[in-house]
Amino acid sequence: MIIRPSVAVLAVCLPAATLAELRSLDESTLSAVSGQAGITVEFEGQLDIGNITYTDEGSLSVNEFKLGGAGRDDLFVEGYMAANGGNPFIQNISDKIDDLKIDIDVAADGEMSIRFYPLNYAAPVDFSITTGAWDILNAEGERQFTLVDNFSLEGIFTQLWAKVGYDDELGQDRLNLELRIGIDDLDFEMPAFGIGIRDLRMTGPDYDTNPNLLSANAEIEANIYNGTRRDGGGALALDIVNMDADITVGAIDIGGQSIGSVKIDNMNLTNHNMRIYGH
Repeated sequence: MIIRPSVAVLAVCLPAATLAELRSLDESTLSAVSGQAGITVEFEGQLDIGNITYTDEGSLSVNEFKLGGAGRDDLFVEGYMAANGGNPFIQNISDKIDDLKIDIDVAADGEMSIRFYPLNYAAPVDFSITTGAWDILNAEGERQFTLVDNFSLEGIFTQLWAKVGYDDELGQDRLNLELRIGIDDLDFEMPAFGIGIRDLRMTGPDYDTNPNLLSANAEIEANIYNGTRRDGGGALALDIVNMDADITVGAIDIGGQSIGSVKIDNMNLTNHNMRIYGH
């Protein structure tokens, strides 16, 4: 299967269906949604990009970008040992993003929703992102230094949900994103500074005391819209409505030696606003 990069990147960035709890739909629930129209897509695939370059005066060049499945059945092993009878959360081990269902609907009020969620509600979608070197180039295209190298991220998600439409509170159109995602392992190096990050993990804030599929996922909600910067000019607005997570780093390496580990427990980020614009 050939995936156009623009479509694939959009598919990664746009979240889907809220899973407040794992449950089957009974007849009364189904009758309540009967007559609803929309599009459903069942998806599997992987994406390889040889190089992505952002150019200003110089350039940032990201090499060997790969998006696919994690290819592991031991993601969040504590969770499935404690809450899933020792059966791994991941049921289809492959190098593709698979067991993914996408629902697209347009409501009567004109709001469009795009929901990405697992085909099997009891099993998450696993994914991995890897890259080669992130090189900083001068205006002649010559590499000056490597910012990031050996980037590798493996994780799961149980919800990616995007809603596009008018927001009464903001008073304008916006893209609302809701995401439930867990990072089981993130590693990367910053060679120019002699820094390495090993075994970074992000879960929900309750995973350490109640490990299971839902608590393995941090919950993130954000709004993206056409905003205003401090001087009154236009800007891309990114508002983090809410983020609940635990973050641990297994080791921080400086000069090839570990200086220890870090744990951020019960992090709650709310009402965080960013404005992004050119200069």
